Amino acid sequence: MYVPSRNLMSFHVAGFQYWDGALVLDQLKPGQQLELVPEIENPHDPEAVAIYFRGMKLGFVPAEMNSTLSTLLYFGHGDALECRVQQVSPDRSPWHQVRVGIYVTDARG
Repeated sequence: MYVPSRNLMSFHVAGFQYWDGALVLDQLKPGQQLELVPEIENPHDPEAVAIYFRGMKLGFVPAEMNSTLSTLLYFGHGDALECRVQQVSPDRSPWHQVRVGIYVTDARG
């Protein structure tokens, strides 16, 4: 059976409460694609990977999960990855409001 993508990991967006997530929370829906941006100049974590929605920073991939993603993005393999909203829970605490999944996609199109 053909599968166009496979889930590598899922997590709640780290630092969601500190960035612009509250401004776009009502616009986030399961399945929406988000952008992964490596932050190699980040003073706290050179392997940091930020997560954006329509130019607004939502937060980060948790530090304990970002090493391989950071390396792939740094070396130009970001097109093989997708970050998508899995769950939005506005009534939960800010650090548990948005869950995302990272998927590896079929390079064959």
